[in-house]
Amino acid sequence: MGALMKLVDAILFVFFLIIVIAAPLLDGQSCLPSNIFPDILVRLNTWYAHEYGDYLVSEKPHFFVGLVWLELVFAWPLSVASLYGIVAGKSWLPTTCLMYGVSTLTAMVAILSEMVGSGKASEKLLKMYYPFLGFAVLAILRGLLPHSSKSNASVTRPAVARKKRA
Repeated sequence: MGALMKLVDAILFVFFLIIVIAAPLLDGQSCLPSNIFPDILVRLNTWYAHEYGDYLVSEKPHFFVGLVWLELVFAWPLSVASLYGIVAGKSWLPTTCLMYGVSTLTAMVAILSEMVGSGKASEKLLKMYYPFLGFAVLAILRGLLPHSSKSNASVTRPAVARKKRA
């Protein structure tokens, strides 16, 4: 079980690292004024929307902007915390992974339902979004898997003796 957890943590580490960097710099352009971002990031976002046909990024429908705000305010801090939790081996990592995974899965279902239902999304665009659905499920599973023996080490520490009061 330990090797599987290390593999899942390694995959989630790369995913969370990408989210920690990309969410504020690229996704933030969907709900914040573009003049606060460097021109190179604005051009990169415009290129992406054109290259993949991501009409949600270019048209910015209200539900999508709301989901981006949810990502920036709620999911992004969870990504930062989860990244730190993986590196430091924190016992609360499953909790942050579960919270992140459920939030992202919910958002991805809404986004992918719109894309598939509208018929506007190309196969190339769907292939760009589906991995996020998979990572959300992986984060949920990481949150539901039992704690590793490392996280239970704090439970087995000897108790500190208390001073008697007179």
